[in-house]
Amino acid sequence: EVSTEDPETAFCTLANREDLNPEESSIHHCLYQFTRNEKLTESNKLLCDVCTQRHYGPKNNIKSENKYVYTNAKKQMLISLAPPVLTLHLKRFQQAGFNLRKVNRHVKFPEVIDLAPFCTAKCKNVAEGDTKVLYSLYGVVEHSGTMRSGHYTAYAKMRSINNHLSDLVLRGQFPQALESEPGKGQWFHISDTYVQAVPASKVLSAQAYLLFYERLL
Repeated sequence: EVSTEDPETAFCTLANREDLNPEESSIHHCLYQFTRNEKLTESNKLLCDVCTQRHYGPKNNIKSENKYVYTNAKKQMLISLAPPVLTLHLKRFQQAGFNLRKVNRHVKFPEVIDLAPFCTAKCKNVAEGDTKVLYSLYGVVEHSGTMRSGHYTAYAKMRSINNHLSDLVLRGQFPQALESEPGKGQWFHISDTYVQAVPASKVLSAQAYLLFYERLL
């Protein structure tokens, strides 16, 4: 969605992202890098319709492709609508010459994450004045093996019903308060027909490929 915003507030977030100081190889660091402010200069300059019309007049007077004005600009990807269910997909491969290589690095992820530093200040489904957008982890997909072969397993959390999540999915209403303690619930490791109860520490040490969070607040 492209919209015209006040330049003073266009790059503002619900919570101060500069206070994060995220640790490398963490989900916070990944999100921080993905939503960082980028400068578009030189060959990446932005085509400016306003500048072009100011310089050459109305569009119908422009007959040559060369008569377009490009300008330096800033670009930032921020969340404008907080989803009921947050799915984070980690890129687990990298180019190595003509081949793809699997990335086995462990990426730290929390049981509860706050998306406010990555949301626009005018996030549509966050109550005015709120500075937190909390999500609780309930599922992890892990891959073992190489780029050519391997095995997928999952961790799933059995927890109490989140009525706020139903309101968000069915009616788009944002929650007013936490439904229950986000840390409560039993984790299970699932591999084909094998299911075993595991502690949260086991889950948080997984080499995550997919992360599933549900909105709490």
